[in-house]
Amino acid sequence: MTTRRTEWLRVCLGIVVLVLMGGARILIAQATVPTYANPNADPEARITDLLAHMTIDEKIHALSTDPSVPRLGIVGTGHVEGLHGLALGGPGHWEGRLNQAVVLTTQFPQSRGLGQTWDPALIQQAAAQEALETRFAWQKYRRGGLVVRAPNADLSRDPRWGRSEESYGEDPFLVGTLATAFTRGLQGNDPHVWETASLLKHFLANSNEDNRDGSSSNFDTRLFHEYYAVPFRMAIEDGHANAMMTSYNAWNGVPMAANPVLRSVVMADWHFDGILCTDAGALTNMVTHHHTYADLPTAAAAAIHAGINQFLDKYDAPVHEALAQGLITEADIDRNLRGVYRVMLRLGVFDSDDHSPYASIGVGSGIEGDPWNAASARALVRKVTDESIVLLKNDHNTLPLDAAKTQSIAVIGPWADTVALDWYSGTPPRVVTPLEGIRLRVPNAKVSFSDGKDAAAAAALAAKSQMAIVIVGNHPTCNAGWNVCASPSEGKEAIDRKSLTLEDEALVERVLAANPNTIVVLQTSFPYTTNWTQEHAPAIVQITHNSEEQGNALADVLFGSYDPAGRLTQTWPASLDQLPPMMDYDLRHGRTYLYSKQKPLYPFGFGLSYTRFSYSDLRVEQHGDMVHIHVSVANTGGKDGDEVVQIYAAHQGSAVSRPLEELVAFKRVPIERGQTQSVEFDVPLSRLAYWDEASKRFVVERDRVEFRAAASSADIRLRKVIAIEPEANALITGR
Repeated sequence: MTTRRTEWLRVCLGIVVLVLMGGARILIAQATVPTYANPNADPEARITDLLAHMTIDEKIHALSTDPSVPRLGIVGTGHVEGLHGLALGGPGHWEGRLNQAVVLTTQFPQSRGLGQTWDPALIQQAAAQEALETRFAWQKYRRGGLVVRAPNADLSRDPRWGRSEESYGEDPFLVGTLATAFTRGLQGNDPHVWETASLLKHFLANSNEDNRDGSSSNFDTRLFHEYYAVPFRMAIEDGHANAMMTSYNAWNGVPMAANPVLRSVVMADWHFDGILCTDAGALTNMVTHHHTYADLPTAAAAAIHAGINQFLDKYDAPVHEALAQGLITEADIDRNLRGVYRVMLRLGVFDSDDHSPYASIGVGSGIEGDPWNAASARALVRKVTDESIVLLKNDHNTLPLDAAKTQSIAVIGPWADTVALDWYSGTPPRVVTPLEGIRLRVPNAKVSFSDGKDAAAAAALAAKSQMAIVIVGNHPTCNAGWNVCASPSEGKEAIDRKSLTLEDEALVERVLAANPNTIVVLQTSFPYTTNWTQEHAPAIVQITHNSEEQGNALADVLFGSYDPAGRLTQTWPASLDQLPPMMDYDLRHGRTYLYSKQKPLYPFGFGLSYTRFSYSDLRVEQHGDMVHIHVSVANTGGKDGDEVVQIYAAHQGSAVSRPLEELVAFKRVPIERGQTQSVEFDVPLSRLAYWDEASKRFVVERDRVEFRAAASSADIRLRKVIAIEPEANALITGR
């Protein structure tokens, strides 16, 4: 990197030659390093100096995702995708369109699967592995970039949303906690020096794909502050994220790429001051789809006034024209670009290697070989995938299977011998399919396979086997091109689901009729209304897509070397009729576990185990601005296992409408069989606040609140009501 910093010599002082009496002596004045190139200078002063040296054309160029200024020796960095592993390949061809080779990288389960671990510390480890690989690829192979478009902090308020696989779930506190953990993993432990930059997406209320380029998500400011904005705010305030992508949609008629809330809330209240980019084509959409602005220069000016400093669009000519028309000034561009260069400084790309703690990654002696080939990476993926698997049903202890007693298995299903990668996946160095994982676990058994396309043949195979494992679900890209899904129950980017019916449930029926000893594996990106399967199958396991250790982890659970403890992060409705209209963004009309009074197929937070847990001794006490909660959890079954202890709060006398209950704390706790764990939580009063529009603040009110220790939102084990007494300052500025 050192050679990149030499351009400043062009602006150095010249050599001063002084001819003195009695002889000639040449003095070479010390070269003066410009402030922007001085790693010891104040960061804001460096940015001010850099902008003073840049031409207007260089500044407009820097509004792209490449803020480099070659004339001044400034090398910036661009963006990469990375929702669950660095993507420099995969179905989306993130390796690039210029005949570049795919770079193999570690691939974890889909974001939905990451969420189902309910394990922030583990999610942070996964993101740290991705950060390492991103730096490595950038510094060794000069591939990718250091601004990672992850995590997705959107909330999956409706299971029909085509991109719900990218979301951690439907609860704002859970999603915010996991988004914060992922952000910390990407950026590292020092808030001032980052390994990579976490770019949150997509702000805000982006959970419909159909007509997304011009649609408006309409709801009041209370839902903005209490629901839709919560994960973004948490990742910014607690995780120190300082890069974010706006969404295609509008909020209450104003496109997010030009919405004043970016300055009035995100910057003013959350103290965000970094990269704020549009989504691809969003500038144009404000003219052609939203019809908010008459032309592109006006739209570009509106975006810049709102705070946008990177465009993923053809913006150059519109910005030049906006300048010419006086719609914006060079000072407006300068103000916005400061955020871009703050991120670049934290990434250390301005400075020589000896100023970066990450400079040796990929080029020094600290790592031998590509990190995605390390055994430790594979072990981490396997652990994450193990933790993500949800046991939905297990009648008569059908699971776990006994490998020693297994003689023959029929593995059936269209995706049973595939690890299906989603649109934002990279290309893993290796994969283990479910079929391969099962075969590896029972090497002495006969394991037969049918893709299930011929249901009669599949049923016949099941009938002559000791047991059958049917693996059904969706394909995350619909196994088709852009904007194409053959089945109405499938969805992806640009396409919402029109049905929640699993077409392959008919295959489950045929196989189960042929062999009652059938286990069903739902390999899915989102919920289905699999009511028949729930009623008739003896055991059901759910797993998401994309993990390179998919088969090994599934076998871990099926054969009992891992006790499943994944929990659902989105309600699985019993029927499509339980859902409000797709474009109704007002949750109070009965959406998510927070407001729905209908009985779902599977509730939020649900998941079974091979062991049993009992709860006792719930104690809840307020101490100042904190509510301390204690509960004892005992493993009363026959296996070691994890319990995800969930704490919900229900307000009994609030002055405003509140959710039926809301998650305020959770912890995944390993407990050995026969042992009891004391599980402790500290819930700040601010987490119980509501948004008061009159004062434009969060308010903690005097109220009676029931705290519930639970195994899911519908499985309440213990309850305790206490009177909440606000502190002297009852107006809280954040939750």
